[in-house]
Amino acid sequence: MADLEIIGFPQSTFVRVARMTCEEKGIPYELKAVPPHSPEVTAIHPFGKIPAMRHGDLQLCESSAIARYLDRTFGGPKLIPEEPRAAAQVEQWVSIINTTIDPVMIRTYVLGYIFPKGADGKPDRKTIDEAVDKMRAQVDVLDRRVADTGHLAGNGFSLADIDLMPILFYVRQFPEGGELVKGAKNLEAYYARHAARPSFKSTMAPPRSS
Repeated sequence: MADLEIIGFPQSTFVRVARMTCEEKGIPYELKAVPPHSPEVTAIHPFGKIPAMRHGDLQLCESSAIARYLDRTFGGPKLIPEEPRAAAQVEQWVSIINTTIDPVMIRTYVLGYIFPKGADGKPDRKTIDEAVDKMRAQVDVLDRRVADTGHLAGNGFSLADIDLMPILFYVRQFPEGGELVKGAKNLEAYYARHAARPSFKSTMAPPRSS
């Protein structure tokens, strides 16, 4: 059994961030696939959110805190640079993704399809359309951001890219989101290139049930 345990179901974008961090750094870990608010999770996260982590006698929650701990504790490639300015750029984009992009693309748009709240069990078109309007501007920002280096921050693959890739994975599965991302030349090339990384492939969750 691995000394490190990531707790949370694999479909979660944030659980995937923690897992991709482990994979990129070559950290052996065990995935305990349980949903939010399960006893294993609430024992660590005060509000029952995933992922949670155990490493020896240390317990942590929140994907950003987990990823930062892993990056500082273990060997392998640095996902947050040591140099302060470069590190700040990575931290900046992680914050933008978690506070601005994820709430629109995942919590509103993707979950609006997966857990439809409209009439007759269909997606609420007003909610979807409002999210798409915001996503259009967000995709444009991301497309311009990755145009030069193929990364969100600096010249190398970082925690910022790990944070974004699971979001793009889901967004591309739905009509408007897929059209937006695939129509953004730089962002679509960015996705295709990083989707080929072993860390992305090895953390692919089972397909959604119909």
